[in-house]
Amino acid sequence: MNGEKPKTVTLVEVGPRDGFQFEKTVVPTERKLDVIARLAAAGLRRIQVTSFVHPAKVPQMADAETLVARLPKEGPVAYSALVLNERGLARALACGIANVEISLSASDAHSRKNAGMPHAEALTRGLTMIDRAVSAGVHVRASIQCAFGCVEEGAIPAERIAETIRRFIDHGAHELSLADTTGMGSPPAIRNILDTVRPLSGGLPLALHLHDTRGLGLVNLMAAMDCGVAIFDTSLAGMGGCPFVSGAAGNIATEDTAYLLSSLGIDTGVDVDRVGAISRELETFFNTTFSGRIHRLSAHFPL
Repeated sequence: MNGEKPKTVTLVEVGPRDGFQFEKTVVPTERKLDVIARLAAAGLRRIQVTSFVHPAKVPQMADAETLVARLPKEGPVAYSALVLNERGLARALACGIANVEISLSASDAHSRKNAGMPHAEALTRGLTMIDRAVSAGVHVRASIQCAFGCVEEGAIPAERIAETIRRFIDHGAHELSLADTTGMGSPPAIRNILDTVRPLSGGLPLALHLHDTRGLGLVNLMAAMDCGVAIFDTSLAGMGGCPFVSGAAGNIATEDTAYLLSSLGIDTGVDVDRVGAISRELETFFNTTFSGRIHRLSAHFPL
């Protein structure tokens, strides 16, 4: 950790996947495509658009193949999808998406709830999936859920995170990601895990997926930047959470994050006003209020 913050930060927009999946009102494919296109026009250059999961479990993602087929085939935006098992990966590869995130939990308890198996078994399966995706020529982000704690297990041993990272690298992952799935992370926990993981990363990009469950999302982002992290998942308006952890709602908001970074002189390329307009429309569509703050302010005066 050197405390020197990056000059530019990449925000990976996960709202169309992580945000939408929590809403009972199904978003029509046309509207999803419109939101994705407008996010791209607002400067987001990486967007996670869907997940290949069982439609009965997550009805919002039932149109995954249709959605991916209608995305722009060229341009500056990298579109990705989340896959959690072999069947999901097979579907993703069949539809030709260029980027996948293969994710598993560091927590045995959470992994059993989420994947029906303990961490060690999920890791074995995940590594097989990474092998298959890499062989297919797909860009693979390998991510660890509950990297900063689990509501049932508490803190996750840093060595378990480190060993998982080593295995990801050995199997050819192109990018690594640590997720604060339950929002239990704190600046000391963030620094502790990153001080362990970053020396192992071998120069691979390392991203963080932070939640604001306990109000520390942006504080944790600052701590992570001090450790050299320059890629963060965000969700417009702060949509999202974790369906397997009760009460763990709220990703860090794209607008709030971009506004903070801009105030620090750090470039994200994101137009906060344009993203905020999309967020306000979605609040009306879902008839709800999301946890982000800046999108409501940008309705009244430019930021």
